[in-house]
Amino acid sequence: MKPSILITAGDPLGIGPEITVKTLKDPAVRRACSLYVIGDAAALGRAGWTAALCPLIPVNAVAPDFPRPRPTRAGGLASLAAVMLAARLMRSGFFGALVTAPVSKEAWALAKSPAPAHTDLFRLLERREPLMLFSRGRVNAALVTEHLPVKDLSRKITKELVEEKAALFAGALRRLGKKNPSITLCALNPHAGDGGVIGTEELRVLRPAAAALRRRGLRISDPVPSDAAWAAHLAGRSDGLLALYHDQALAPLKTAPGGPAVHWTWGLSFPRTSPAHGTAFDIAGKRRADPAGMKAAALFAARLAKGG
Repeated sequence: MKPSILITAGDPLGIGPEITVKTLKDPAVRRACSLYVIGDAAALGRAGWTAALCPLIPVNAVAPDFPRPRPTRAGGLASLAAVMLAARLMRSGFFGALVTAPVSKEAWALAKSPAPAHTDLFRLLERREPLMLFSRGRVNAALVTEHLPVKDLSRKITKELVEEKAALFAGALRRLGKKNPSITLCALNPHAGDGGVIGTEELRVLRPAAAALRRRGLRISDPVPSDAAWAAHLAGRSDGLLALYHDQALAPLKTAPGGPAVHWTWGLSFPRTSPAHGTAFDIAGKRRADPAGMKAAALFAARLAKGG
């Protein structure tokens, strides 16, 4: 049987409804899974949704201003309510995975969301620490921290957090079929701190964390300067790259060769994927949005729902 995949259509004023409908129409996606959508009915209808495509659970915005796409409280309330409902439905066990179209952090802030973005909200709702990952072809990169100011990194990155995220990453890689995955750990400082000359986090936090993980049987390197870490991973010398902060992973990932990047969350009670881009209000409603990332996210979700 094909796995059942639930999709939230994202901010109704962004490109989420358009890329959702284009994904629903894709033959490869339809062969891979059975699809269900939660979102604003008017926005999805404007994008071409019909009942023949898939069942729709409407969560409608109040008076959405479609002619002027931008972050709004109405859009934030609707997209937040859709994700909240999706989280409850996922725990029912009927769906094999969740795919989330892009939302606006600014719109969620206007809607007084309890969390700024998807991963933070799922952390709150599930009361467990998730792992944010990105996959693109043979590239698999995960984050120790997520949307965090650079000035706060040294305080936030602890031995315990690195160990927790690395263990989650190993489990995620095993779900992708890596039986005994190897992980390259990025350093925080240039040249991995040069023995403490330009930073001590490698000596105080990262090396002890890697040593403790190896004692537990996990194959992980000592901290490697991020340029060398990426070169090694792209050359196939590890199954995954564990980055310490957002741009350490995303900047190289989005310039690496391969198809669209898929953003996914591991460690929840359900698999969740999304395209690795935002709401693109500047092109919303113009039928110009590229659905490649959303299609890749749906196919990846189907793969995860089937066990790897």
